[in-house]
Amino acid sequence: MRKISLFTCFLIFCGISLLFLAFKPKNEQSWIRINLLGYQPKAIKVAVWASKGNNVPKNFELVDKKTGKTVYSSNKIQVFGAYGPFKTSARLNFSEFKIPGNYYLKAEGATSPEIIINENVYKNTADFALRYMRQQRCGYNPFLKDSCHTHDGFVVYGKEGGIKDSTHFDAVGGWHDASDYLQYSTTTANATYHLLMAYRDFPKAFSDTKLATGLDGKNGMADVLDEAKWGLDWLMKMHPQPNIMFNQLADDRDHSTMRIPKEDSQYGKGFERPLYFIDGKPQQRGKFMNDTKGTSSTAAKFASAFALASELYKDESYAIDLATKANTAYQYAIKKKGVTQTASVKSPYIYAEDNWVDDMELALAKTGKITGYGTKSLDSAYYYAMQEQVTPWLIADTAKHYQWYPFINLGHYELAKQSSGDRKRELIDYYKQGITHVWNRAKNNAFYRGVPFVWCSNNLTVAFAMQCMWYKQLSGDGTFSELEQANFDWIFGCNPWGTSMVYGLPSWEDTPTDPHSAFTHLGKYPIDGGLVDGPVYTSIYKGLIGIQLTKPDAYAEFQSDLAVYHDDYGDYSTNEPTMDGTASLVYLLAAYDSKTAKDLSSYKKEQGAIIRGDVKEKQLAIVFTGDEYADGAQKIISALDKEKIKASFFLTGNFYRNSSFSSFIKSAKAKGHYLGAHSDQHLLYADWKKRDSLLVSKKQFNDDLAANYTAMAKFGISKKAANYFLPPYEWYNQAIANWTEDLGLKLINFTPGTRSTADYTYPEMGKSYRTSDEIYQSIVELEKKQGLNGFILLLHVGTDPRRKDKFYDKLPELLKHLKQNNYKAVTVNQLLGN
Repeated sequence: MRKISLFTCFLIFCGISLLFLAFKPKNEQSWIRINLLGYQPKAIKVAVWASKGNNVPKNFELVDKKTGKTVYSSNKIQVFGAYGPFKTSARLNFSEFKIPGNYYLKAEGATSPEIIINENVYKNTADFALRYMRQQRCGYNPFLKDSCHTHDGFVVYGKEGGIKDSTHFDAVGGWHDASDYLQYSTTTANATYHLLMAYRDFPKAFSDTKLATGLDGKNGMADVLDEAKWGLDWLMKMHPQPNIMFNQLADDRDHSTMRIPKEDSQYGKGFERPLYFIDGKPQQRGKFMNDTKGTSSTAAKFASAFALASELYKDESYAIDLATKANTAYQYAIKKKGVTQTASVKSPYIYAEDNWVDDMELALAKTGKITGYGTKSLDSAYYYAMQEQVTPWLIADTAKHYQWYPFINLGHYELAKQSSGDRKRELIDYYKQGITHVWNRAKNNAFYRGVPFVWCSNNLTVAFAMQCMWYKQLSGDGTFSELEQANFDWIFGCNPWGTSMVYGLPSWEDTPTDPHSAFTHLGKYPIDGGLVDGPVYTSIYKGLIGIQLTKPDAYAEFQSDLAVYHDDYGDYSTNEPTMDGTASLVYLLAAYDSKTAKDLSSYKKEQGAIIRGDVKEKQLAIVFTGDEYADGAQKIISALDKEKIKASFFLTGNFYRNSSFSSFIKSAKAKGHYLGAHSDQHLLYADWKKRDSLLVSKKQFNDDLAANYTAMAKFGISKKAANYFLPPYEWYNQAIANWTEDLGLKLINFTPGTRSTADYTYPEMGKSYRTSDEIYQSIVELEKKQGLNGFILLLHVGTDPRRKDKFYDKLPELLKHLKQNNYKAVTVNQLLGN
């Protein structure tokens, strides 16, 4: 073989290096972050472009993976500044693209991972996350096909319950809390409740492939109910008698070694572990004292879980037992009102829960029938709801470990579903207030990140996505839909590190591989479905005890002074999976798997009125209001007929009763246009300068609107068929929205941004006057700049004779323009889903 000199090798190396440099990507310091799991076709779809350079993309392309062809391009880019490790960032919105397939995004030299768009991208994911719950089972573990901790446990602090310390109680079962083998009643009860909710709300998201033991097989029960029962049966052991309840099993002496679960002997009583009795007082083992003040937080969680379970299990005797436990657990919750915290011996780290009224609210919302309190129970629940309207972490940007547990006020949701009128609106508004606090932080960065980077930040992220989802469900307001989606996307890779935070999900992309878990570290077992803690503030990370990375940091270039995340066994703060966080994720995944096209709609509200429809759909509603004038009626109908477009007409009682307008009304109804109410006498509801100041009473409002519908009835238009109401002068406030809802109607208003509503003005009005050209250009320019998806575009049927420049004369031109730009004009009920 011919020898090559060292000098020749050097030249070859240099040549290869130069060639490599010549073909380096244009922007190797830029990345595109996506939801690695995928997107449903009609869902909000936003990727985040982030760079360590200064350039920002002006447009982006969606490329078909199979053909290599660009299938969608857009300049809808929302540019942001620095965030974390990045100098510049931007949101790339491709929600308009709805064709299923496999793609990737390209922008400013960066290419995204594979993007999957498919209706079934989340199918079976909730069941996948259940794998981790089964792996966490204590007692018999179906994953290991072996048993552990079969001697539990012995009582400590039992004096208040008349129990001698060291007395044995059977406490075998339940789930290990995280990568250690402690077991907490508060996290178990919360996890159980989430699993039960998931089945109650989304039963079709779950299958039956496991026996009650967790082994393969079918038993006629959804696997999620099998798993919830594993938690419930342990909770029953932790509340064996009406006057006995335990808060935790084992303590941080567990942390002495990392091991596959087995029998533990480090507690000084053979293989038994300590059972901490709930006495409502501070408890100290070693040098650390917790801040327990009562029995409510844990006991109320017991009551809620038992009560919900009693509604779901078909076994009548088991359901009766659950109801009995729910009642005694509630009585234990009111034994000494206050919070119960966990206990620690060797380290200062505990579950420092500080709130308990939210737990009482939930318990009362669920146990009314069981306790016999009936509707009084709901009144009491509402009392507690007012004590903590907004979960405190939503307002703050930091918190102690599990300080505001369980991160979301479940009671608001359960109570709101059973309430109506002002009470329901208030509960919904509590959710909105909390979301708004987070949004005010989130709107300033491209990831829409407003959740604080405290320990277990992923648990908070999942809980917050649930709160956004529930707010939308309860209110019909989709204002925060993109914020909700951003938090869901964050969990699955749309974050600075570009990784999913769920082990093995999806299997084809970057997910945790070296979590702080004995299963993976010692046994090399996968912990499928486990949600890891998530990133923490760098300041928190640097202050933690005993953290030391075991290998070079794979995400080093994405760490920053803001937050860190490590896929490293040595980091117990960001990469340790948790049982209760995973249970919450089960609920969220089941919800997303069960989403329908209607659920994915994104409505916007202002002062309680819907002001915009689904921004993901390229459709809009053209609405006309009328009171005393109808000079444009025939021209409007003719223009709509020519383009085969349906519109909506909101008319006053004055208009409906005017015999001169009868033929137009009959014609519009016959042609399939929507006819609605606009008040009877065209009243002004609120002061122009002080919007909160009402100018009418509720009785005046109700009587006037009733007269409007009476006038409509003569044309065969029922209240049921015309349940959308557009207020006179397009001026209203939250009280008017509430009164409208009380009548079973839905308040709507025009979408702001154009000058269309000024088509009624005339020259004598001075500066308020707008020509038809000005109005037309305002619509065209907004469409070009932002799009009119979901728009409610308001015009008038007629105008004052002093206006000679009639905008309805430009309606044919406007309709053609909208059609040329692929907008579908629909009626308001079609735009808003019914």
